[in-house]
Amino acid sequence: MKSEIKFLVELDENRVPEKLSWTAQDGGVEQEEAKAVMLSIWDSKAQETLRIDLWTKDMPVDEMKLFFHQTLTAMADTFQRATADEKMADTMRDFCDYFAEKLELKQ
Repeated sequence: MKSEIKFLVELDENRVPEKLSWTAQDGGVEQEEAKAVMLSIWDSKAQETLRIDLWTKDMPVDEMKLFFHQTLTAMADTFQRATADEKMADTMRDFCDYFAEKLELKQ
């Protein structure tokens, strides 16, 4: 069985993303618009993370801050599920709370 996820990036003349969309037919997503994408891929042979970080030039800074906060929080949850290291996941969540406080994201 295979599942495919596609990202479409439309660039301006300077190769800056103007529009992002993604499709995941198994998840019922068809060319859904996005303003930002952060993708991490583990290269086991090189023992390093490869990354693709894209955002459209009209991505508002306030939304970018929320995007980062939510991504960091999700990473803490994923870290806990992947490693069962609850103590470190909680430490990561503490940082997420600090991050949100400093950026005044939470009231």
